[in-house]
Formats: sequence, structure tokens, C-alpha cells
Amino acid sequence: MKIKAVLFDIDGTLVDSNDEHVAAWQTVFRDAGAHFTDQQLHDQIGKGTDMLVPTLLPDADPAQVEKMGTLHGEIFKTRYLEGITPFREARALIEKVAESGRQVVLASSASASERDHYLDLLNIRAFVALSTTSDDVEKTKPAPDIFSVALRRLAPLTANDVLVVGDTPYDVEAAVKCGIGAVAVRSGKFGDDALSGAGALAIYDDVAALLHDFEHSPLNR
Repeated sequence: MKIKAVLFDIDGTLVDSNDEHVAAWQTVFRDAGAHFTDQQLHDQIGKGTDMLVPTLLPDADPAQVEKMGTLHGEIFKTRYLEGITPFREARALIEKVAESGRQVVLASSASASERDHYLDLLNIRAFVALSTTSDDVEKTKPAPDIFSVALRRLAPLTANDVLVVGDTPYDVEAAVKCGIGAVAVRSGKFGDDALSGAGALAIYDDVAALLHDFEHSPLNR
């Protein structure tokens, strides 16, 4: 069965932003009196605030979680967003998928405002059929909501008609919960064991490698 749509994560997949998210979260947690290593924080990147903060601070109440998420967003946007750069060949892969007749979907735990910034940064508005963000769902990855919403909007396509491309085990886990296959990239700095353990169909170094192997990759199924 031909793949008819590809759902792309953004942070760590299309743009090199995971380290900057770690730095922003470091400030947020320090302000809250909590201290974690960069690796501990990195291991949670890919989750939205609703999933990330309770994992590290199980006793945080909803108001504190929301406050920390708002602060993270402000810090990331004011200190780091303008310096984020696309990964090599990210736009070319998006263009390739669109020109192959498949729909391009952005499905990210980022906010809608960050999504809009990246659409312009990557210059891919002409290729993107639709998108979902943390603003569209109650729960972010690894909950399946972001991909579930995208799948509903893609109707009559089904889970068998689409694939996810992401850089974290949370992308893969969320896809699997929806019955969607997932291709992982190492650009988010997660190990192969974590990615394959979550259920990735294939793992590539980055989107440039995926583009280079497009004809033989799961995307061209």
C-alpha cells in the first residue's frame, strides 16, 4: 500500500533546537529550585510541558506545570528561537515528499507560534497540507493525541496510509499508539536502542540521509 502522507516532527527532526530547549528548561527548573543534569533534561525533550514537568517533578500541581511551561516558552522564544537553524536538506526532503504526491503534515509538541516561525524559516508553507501542535490537543507526546488529530484531519486516509518522521522515542511511541509506522532520525541525539525500542521501523542519521535514501526508504513504500 502506498504511503499517502508523511507526518513530520519539527524540533530535533527538521530544525536543530533540542539543545536550546534543554538550556531553556534548565533556567525554568533552577528558578523552581530543582536541579537536573543536561542529560536528564535532554532525555525528556520531545514531550510537551504537560508530560515533561510531571515526569521530573511528580508533585507539581497543574498551576505550577502551566506556569513553568509559560516561562519555558518565553525563555526559548526570547533567547534562542531566532538562532535556531534548519538541518541540512530539511526543506529538500519536505519538497521531495510533496513532489512525490504525498501530503506533508507537521505534527509537533511545539506551540503554534513556534510552528509558524519554522514554516517561514524552512520556507515550506507551499508544501505543507496541514499541521497540528500542542495548542490542538489536551496531551502531548508520547500521548497519541497530536498524531490522532492529524489523522482525523487527513480522513479518509487511515493509519496504514501514513508514516511519522521524528527524532525522539516519544514521537515513535505516540505514532505506534495510533497504529502508524515511524521512521526515526538520530539528529535529536537519542540512542538507537531507545528509538528501536519504541518501535521505529528504520533509523537514519538525519533528514539528509533519509532524503538520500528516499527511493528505498519506508517513505516511498
